[in-house]
Amino acid sequence: MMRTSRTFRSHRTVKRTTRAAAALAAGALALSLTACGGDDDNGSGDNGSQGNGDKETAATVTLPDLDGESLEVAAVWTGAEQENFKKVLAEFEKRTGAKVTFVPAQDPIINFLGSKIAGGAPPDVVMLPQPGAVKQAVEKGWAKPLGNEARAELGRNYSQGWQDIGTVAGKQFGVYYKAANKSLIWYNAQVFENAGAAEPKTWDELLTAAQTIYDSGVTPFSVGGADGWTLTDWFENVYLSQAGPEKYDQLAKHEIKWTDPSVKEALTTLAEIWGKKDYVAGGATGALQTEFPASVTQTFTGGDQPKAGMVYEGDFVQVNIAETDAKVGTDAKVFPFPAVGDTAPVVSGGDAAVILEDSKASQALATWLASSDAAEIHAKLGGYLSPNKNVDTSAYPNDVQKKIAEALVAAGDDFRFDMSDQAPQAFGGTPGKGEWKALQDFLKNPGDVEGAQQQLEADAAAAYGG
Repeated sequence: MMRTSRTFRSHRTVKRTTRAAAALAAGALALSLTACGGDDDNGSGDNGSQGNGDKETAATVTLPDLDGESLEVAAVWTGAEQENFKKVLAEFEKRTGAKVTFVPAQDPIINFLGSKIAGGAPPDVVMLPQPGAVKQAVEKGWAKPLGNEARAELGRNYSQGWQDIGTVAGKQFGVYYKAANKSLIWYNAQVFENAGAAEPKTWDELLTAAQTIYDSGVTPFSVGGADGWTLTDWFENVYLSQAGPEKYDQLAKHEIKWTDPSVKEALTTLAEIWGKKDYVAGGATGALQTEFPASVTQTFTGGDQPKAGMVYEGDFVQVNIAETDAKVGTDAKVFPFPAVGDTAPVVSGGDAAVILEDSKASQALATWLASSDAAEIHAKLGGYLSPNKNVDTSAYPNDVQKKIAEALVAAGDDFRFDMSDQAPQAFGGTPGKGEWKALQDFLKNPGDVEGAQQQLEADAAAAYGG
């Protein structure tokens, strides 16, 4: 998300083809058909424990003795996401003897890091949520390249595409520890059943399902508009499916302007939901006051009368569903974001571990996070998806998450990374600015497509440097 001029994309990760959509959509289409609920509190597992918790295998990664060493790891994660990651760090402590402290970070994370570095107290390792952030950390001289052990672990466990996203100027800086499938819509199964609604495969079918749910007395959609990033994800799925991958790549690099007719078409399509009276819980005003976690929980609480029947977002929604009484796979089901154009969209995101303070301990932690051992601990806890191809998918706590993970790995190098995460921070990743603010304004006034385009282009031009 952070960059001074052009977006960072490797040549491999832009080799997106329709077989990515086929691979991910095929897995996602089956998600709610056979999925069963699963507990997300399976614990972190001990040294050498992997898989579903019922079997033990030898550790797959060798770590050094770090007794007496200490590390700080920073990330913007909060709540269950933070607590689950701490369990992965605890296993690293157990295996190495090191002491690891989690440091809560704030968005925009590059600004947070700048303050820490200026104060002489940077964290040793940071989890950066955008390829642009990795590149900017390198350009500022903050990030340190990965050592031989971490690179070897990456080579064993990751497709070339995921390795390339963390590469800048030919050097490996990032370990993409956590991924996201951001092309999913979750729904309240009871609401759908009561209304007689069916899972849609196309945008028109989604509008039909929404009307059916509305007619049953339930608001169709919950939108976490207080967090602008959720709105960028809505746009990206519509745009990728409707405009196609080549246009998507061009817009991500600002090679075409936001005043392009393809953007107009996507915003006009979005307005078919955002601008439809009573289709969004609380209306535009309510949505703009609803943060992402609440947008999820209000969809799965309230019995037969929740505040909404559906909520769009990635696989990580499961963490928030777990805060309700709903069970994933039974009460809470999911379908892939419907095809707006010829092909259903496939948008991914991720968080990369980047070393700021080079040491034996920080390199060991990067190696650990690149291992299947670490990923399987986190997988068992729910709300997590790993791009690590050697993770035993039986570690995932339910069939829904297992199928999402299998589909992601099956896509190999063929996926599209979140567009706003590729943009300069000022445009794609700052609350109250750039794309986040422009789409919030558009949610408030979805009839003003041209005005939204003008605002988006002005902000993009300033952020990309013209």
